[in-house]
Amino acid sequence: MTDPSDAIPRETHSDWVRLQTLILLRWGAITGQLVAITVASRVYGIQFNLGACFLVVGAAIIANLVSIFVYPANKRLTQTEATMTLLFDTAQLALLLALTGGLHNPFALLILAPATIGASALQTRATVFLAAATIAMVTLFGYANLPLRMADGSQIRVPPLVEFGHWLAIVIGVLFFGIYARRVSSEIHTMGDALLATQMALAREQKLTDLGGVVAAAAHELGTPLATIKLVSAELIDELADRPDLREDAELIRSQADRCRDILRSMGRSGKSDRLMHSAPILQVLRDAAEPHAARGKALHFDAAPGPGGDDRQPMILRQSEVMHGLRNLVQNAVDFARANVWIDVEWTPSQISIRIVDDGPGYPPQLFGRLGDPFTRRRRTEEDRARRPEYEGMGLGLFIAKTLLERTGAELTFANAADPFLTADERPQRCGAIVEVIWPRDRIAAPESGPLGDNLRIES
Repeated sequence: MTDPSDAIPRETHSDWVRLQTLILLRWGAITGQLVAITVASRVYGIQFNLGACFLVVGAAIIANLVSIFVYPANKRLTQTEATMTLLFDTAQLALLLALTGGLHNPFALLILAPATIGASALQTRATVFLAAATIAMVTLFGYANLPLRMADGSQIRVPPLVEFGHWLAIVIGVLFFGIYARRVSSEIHTMGDALLATQMALAREQKLTDLGGVVAAAAHELGTPLATIKLVSAELIDELADRPDLREDAELIRSQADRCRDILRSMGRSGKSDRLMHSAPILQVLRDAAEPHAARGKALHFDAAPGPGGDDRQPMILRQSEVMHGLRNLVQNAVDFARANVWIDVEWTPSQISIRIVDDGPGYPPQLFGRLGDPFTRRRRTEEDRARRPEYEGMGLGLFIAKTLLERTGAELTFANAADPFLTADERPQRCGAIVEVIWPRDRIAAPESGPLGDNLRIES
């Protein structure tokens, strides 16, 4: 079974930009440019080269028409195609501004739009390239531009200090909006990837649960014919005592029947879909969740005790896929970092159920405390880390999946370290590693009082 995170792109999100989206945005820009040119010329009488301006706007119209007729409506652009499209839009607007006063034109601020869109949709390298190109074009048309003139021939100019401030504002805007959009977009993509991995992990757990039910049913149904085969083969062995050649065949049949029984028994251990097993004592659920990590060389210590006001009976909880997979991930994380021991403690009161998992490892890195439970959290690994756990990548996806799944069931998770990381080896207590505590309101996870089988149903004749 593969890790669900393997299906997630690690580095890029290519082919996410629809050509139709950029075409619609360009039509909006073209409409605004035509309206601005017409109003400035007809209403305010501003003099500039109308022919050249309409030629530049016409180039954008031709580009849109070519895109519409050449490419299908559902075309998604690659990184290179999206970069070139946004670069064309930036160059078209820069040329139009150069023909209409440059930085003296109040609409120069609109050149931020393509760079901001690129920051939210492109990779880092393409975003940096587009931002650099935008700053270069702004600087170019700031110095090389055709002046705007009124009907009486006077130029429309802003003071040099204001012109420089306008240029600086655009440059800072390109950088600020680019970084802002890039950061927000990156977090959205990361969270989308992590939620997809969570859904895949939950789907896998549910499939395993369903498969276990099928196996349990098969073991139950095949038990009788296998017992019959074994009984008949035993009788044949007794009757063929004087026929060694046939006796060996009968013994083979019996041994294979025993093998089938053992296989079904071992597979049936995971068959938890029987309605009788929809709920179980909390400690048994924990043992089942931790079972895949029990043979990894670390000792697992289980303890269950009532809290203040709790009775001695262990609470029965629902064996939900979210609970099983979430607890299994937490135990796996503890086993991964523990030196020799992992403690799993359960406590219950009339109002809540809590599980605490503690290890004797180094604990959570202090610099990552604020981001525990976030997906794709990496830190620089030391040589000691690589030597001790060469196979571990450590992206924080396991903790994120566990936190997401358990919170879906109503749990609240808290993370802490059991001891000060600066203590010496002799000063550190036995439980000195990471602590994760999971607390549920009891009514959110406890099995219904009617029992796992539910109420008796009336048999309709």
